[in-house]
Amino acid sequence: MVKNHLTKFVYYLIMVNCCLFVGVAQRNKTLVQVKVGVVLDLGTGRVGKMGLSCINISLSDFYLSHPHYKTRLQLVIRDSQTDVVDAAAKALELIKNEEVQAIMGPTTTMEAKFVISLGEKAHVPIVTFSATSPSLISLQSPFFFQMAQSDSIQVKAISALVQGFGWKEVVPIFVDNSYGKGVISCLTDALQQAYVRIPYLSFIALSATDEAIVAELYKLMTMQTRVFVVHMSPRLGSRFLSIARNNGMMQQGYVWIVTDGIANFFNSMEESEIESMEGVLGVRPYIPRTKVLDDFKVKWKRKFLSDNPTLVDTNLNAYGIWAYDATSALAMAVEKVSSTNFSFAYNTTSSGNVTDLENFGISQNGEKLCEALSNTRLKGLSGEFNVVGGQLQESTFEIVNVVGNGEKRVGFWTPQIGLTRNMDHTKSSSSKYSTSKGNIGPILWPGDKFTVPKGWEIPTNGKKLRIGVPVKKGYLEFVKVTHDPSTNSTEVTGFCIDLFKAVVEALSYALPYEFIPFENQSGEMAGSYDDLVFQVSYGNFDAVVGDTSIIANRSNYVDFTFPYTESGVTMVVPVKDNRKKNAWAFLKPLTWELWVTTACFFVFIGFVVWVLEHRINKDFRGPPFHQIGTSLWFSFSTLVFAHMAETGEKVVSNLSRFVVTVWVFVVLILVQSYTASLTSHLTVEQLSPSITDVHQLLHNKMNVGYLGGSFVRRILKDLGFQDSQLIVYNSAEECNDLFTNGSIAAVFDEVPYVQRFLGIYCSNYAMHEPRYKTGGFGFVFPKGSPLVADISRAILNVTQGDKMRRIEDAWLKESNCQESNTEVSSNSLGLESFWGLFLIAGTTSLLALLIWAISFLYQHRHIWLSYNPSTSIWRRIGILLRIFNQRDLNSHTFRKSGMVDHKSDTSSPHHHDGIGAVEASPSTHCPPSPSGQTESDFSFHGDQGMFSPDHGDDASHMIGYTAQDQDIEIKPEQNIITPEVQMQCL
Repeated sequence: MVKNHLTKFVYYLIMVNCCLFVGVAQRNKTLVQVKVGVVLDLGTGRVGKMGLSCINISLSDFYLSHPHYKTRLQLVIRDSQTDVVDAAAKALELIKNEEVQAIMGPTTTMEAKFVISLGEKAHVPIVTFSATSPSLISLQSPFFFQMAQSDSIQVKAISALVQGFGWKEVVPIFVDNSYGKGVISCLTDALQQAYVRIPYLSFIALSATDEAIVAELYKLMTMQTRVFVVHMSPRLGSRFLSIARNNGMMQQGYVWIVTDGIANFFNSMEESEIESMEGVLGVRPYIPRTKVLDDFKVKWKRKFLSDNPTLVDTNLNAYGIWAYDATSALAMAVEKVSSTNFSFAYNTTSSGNVTDLENFGISQNGEKLCEALSNTRLKGLSGEFNVVGGQLQESTFEIVNVVGNGEKRVGFWTPQIGLTRNMDHTKSSSSKYSTSKGNIGPILWPGDKFTVPKGWEIPTNGKKLRIGVPVKKGYLEFVKVTHDPSTNSTEVTGFCIDLFKAVVEALSYALPYEFIPFENQSGEMAGSYDDLVFQVSYGNFDAVVGDTSIIANRSNYVDFTFPYTESGVTMVVPVKDNRKKNAWAFLKPLTWELWVTTACFFVFIGFVVWVLEHRINKDFRGPPFHQIGTSLWFSFSTLVFAHMAETGEKVVSNLSRFVVTVWVFVVLILVQSYTASLTSHLTVEQLSPSITDVHQLLHNKMNVGYLGGSFVRRILKDLGFQDSQLIVYNSAEECNDLFTNGSIAAVFDEVPYVQRFLGIYCSNYAMHEPRYKTGGFGFVFPKGSPLVADISRAILNVTQGDKMRRIEDAWLKESNCQESNTEVSSNSLGLESFWGLFLIAGTTSLLALLIWAISFLYQHRHIWLSYNPSTSIWRRIGILLRIFNQRDLNSHTFRKSGMVDHKSDTSSPHHHDGIGAVEASPSTHCPPSPSGQTESDFSFHGDQGMFSPDHGDDASHMIGYTAQDQDIEIKPEQNIITPEVQMQCL
């Protein structure tokens, strides 16, 4: 019974297996096998073997997760054997004989270049995951897909590192092939945008011997630059860096940055190789760590070791991960075009020769496959896998530091935010691009130091900086060279020397140097200052320290630091005294605009005070000419404050006092300014130059002097002076002697020398225009020297502090002159300096007039408000003017005495008394005209209301309201012409 059941079970099992076998066979008949060529270095190259294993695993995983796909990639593998010709021949064979629809590989840039051309001719896509040179993209082939990060991206990360640490010079070291040369232009552009100089390009042949590498390293050691970027294959790169370490170039002060060609293999190098790179920085693409990636690494390691048991130290890197993702992308693209015919079209005249490059088939599916590849997006082991324009999109790079026999990640670089410590910052949309070194972690530099190298050193062919100094006969305050025969020593002192020493002390690093006098065997200067400067460009000196001017011609050959003295070349001439020859010197302190404005304001202020005081102040009354004279006298008397004297006119109105107070303040400032300016002008006139124009010197063919060895001679020649007119002097004393004996009429020299000369000889000479611009004194260094920037910053620190003042006091203090005003100036005080004062005075006066006018019009508003059609506006204005011309008896100035003296006022043509008033009783009315007179025939006379027919001065026609020959007692509360009378007259 049991046996029967067992027989039935076996039968059923056989039947199920047969059905499964038939189903699988039937399914295999419906699958489309698409041939894909693989051209990789499968011999000694780690990248080729790693890539092939990742391609196989990728296909297995891809179709396991996509069992419904109708296409299957069939790999046709060829070994390129690290040979460009062999790789091209294998690719051609795959296209002609195997009719592959795509080719994955080759491994290197050199191999890929020719294969890309074959793929374009046959319309076969070429997919590489390890050839990263930017030169491949420049071929602009639509059938090439660089599914790896181009080297043009990582140079941006390298540039950010260099910029972040402030290094100004970098020497790139490349392998001498298309892989190395392809990145030169990209790296140069990136560094130039960061204002980093490349003084030298170093190329190492792929087959270079150790001796050739040592020779190149020695050349690099003789340079100042200590920052190197190495772009090589991992095998050559590790050998190169190991030799550099053995030759002492992995010590403190050196900086080594390697590209991903080496950095990707840090985890696969032998222990001795990685230890020789301690302190090296590496830049490589960042692959985010995920669980899927960790699982894949375990699977890959197991398969790779089973296929390559001798490569036990090889670990997975970015190239293998890109190979995995690129295979998945190609499989997806092939599935998208599976409905098309995977075949080739041939030329009927083809010879059939396997190596016939002129006649081979054209893939009918190539363009569609390229289009599908371009539109393929997937989430692979490397993250978001996206190909744009045939190139893998930009991604993040990680910065690793070799420490001991391992590596440590110190930061990241992203195209969006630059350098960053961790990837959390990349998620913030507000982050800005940064190249700050503070955004990455601490770095262990070569020499087992955490101190950031400055990026340059004194070259090994000279342990001290050789600094040339000029040997001078005069102006020894700036540079002085003293020889001691007993000790056979040389001492260099002076203002420039002390300043340079202070600047070196301000640097953040030690700078050994020695001063070398630029002299011949007789102890004299061995040439001009130009000759001294050119010694730096010739390499005889490393720098020049002294009173060396910054000029354009010299800057073509050397670099100057920031100037540390005042710049320019100016003229010095003797001065003469002209005070007795100018009778109108007292007018010079003020410009004519200021004189006119001041005079106008005196008249204006007098008018304002007269208006405000006329009705209430007897001092401002009387005949017209008397009143004009009084007003002007009062205004101009404020110059000497005579209005404040007991016998002077007094102002009684508060508005007048306000106006006068402000005006007196203005006058005080004007008087004080005039006095100071006049004193200055009289002093300057003593120092007026004997020569005022260069053209005067040229026209009269006068001799001029210049300091020996100076570039000033060239300026004088350009101005038109002849050689016979040019006199050389070597010291301030010699210059003074030339002036004294009349050998020269003027001197042209640099401002620091001129200031020193004038400091010695005080007011005998004057600095006069014109001034020719120069850069001032500066220190000289070779073209492109990294010291220039550091020394310039140190100069700014020193000159802005007390140290500069102490150095100047020690060497350039003017001890012979208590006070020196050596530069001629003849500027007068102008209106622009005082318009604010005049604005205040004018505004105050107008405001006072406005207040008075409003008060006056309001007091007599009944004249305006009365309605009488027969009275014109001019008649009303006339009445107001006549009232203005009368005394205001309501004023306290007249009421306080109780009496008014008629005889004290002679302003009326009809009276000799002080008032000339008419007493009118309250019942008085304007009389009718006995002879047909109209209201226009009436007028006011006198001070306070004599109202009479207007018949000229004939008293016999006046109405009997006058009191001419007797004193009239007027009570304070009595109005001579009341408003009622005024209204009746209207």
